[in-house]
Amino acid sequence: MLCLGRRQECPRLTHRDRSGRLPPVRCHGRRPRRQPAEGAGQNQRDHRVHRLVGLLRPGRRGGHRRRPPQREHAKWLVEVKDAHYLLVVKGNQPKLHEAVRALPWKEVTARRYDRERGHGRRETRSIRTLTVTVTGLALDFPYLVLAVKIHRYRTDLKTGKVTRQTVHAITDMTAREASPQAIGRIARSQWGIEAVHHIRDTTFAEDASKIRTGHGPENMATLRNLAMNTLRDAGHHSIAAGLREVSYTPFVCPLDLLGLPPTCNGT
Repeated sequence: MLCLGRRQECPRLTHRDRSGRLPPVRCHGRRPRRQPAEGAGQNQRDHRVHRLVGLLRPGRRGGHRRRPPQREHAKWLVEVKDAHYLLVVKGNQPKLHEAVRALPWKEVTARRYDRERGHGRRETRSIRTLTVTVTGLALDFPYLVLAVKIHRYRTDLKTGKVTRQTVHAITDMTAREASPQAIGRIARSQWGIEAVHHIRDTTFAEDASKIRTGHGPENMATLRNLAMNTLRDAGHHSIAAGLREVSYTPFVCPLDLLGLPPTCNGT
């Protein structure tokens, strides 16, 4: 589960393994996280828009557990967390996917076009939103109000190759709460979160870590985030380059960045 601002743990699941314990939750193929205590954080209202991207796909083979039902995720976000959701609908949910694709998108007037240039390409995005709670368009999904269609045109500035991509999504937000411009901004905010996970996976080799017991995974993730934020505050745009610079004086430079004395007794 990806959330704007910070990562959150998944809710408790109802199914149990043979030992009678709740199974670990895997988010986007990562190591298991500890389950939150029952009732913890339910009294705190969270009005940020939670993004569940890429979750509508079947569980992996080879011993990995199947992800919990996405309907339960949607209900949990709306009923327990008092939040909104934006779900990408993929082909492994064939009935819902076909129903969203079959909507009368050509008649939609609520649309937004965004154009930008960067990373060696030119991109044009078309975002359309359609209220599906009206008679004849209702879709079978909890609290679903809006359907979204995002069409992307990308042109490689070096080769001139043009690629097209169409993404369909659903949300519980109304047309007043989420205009096509707002939907496009929320959808693109995913990449800011993915950039953090990419650095943790590549620079810190998080996926190769053998720490899996107790609070170890959460503690190590906190330390990696601390290292990234500290290096960015120090003016390092490349985390890998910043780590190399710090490694030249490993007994002094990290303490200076954190504002700590060079020794425990302060001498």
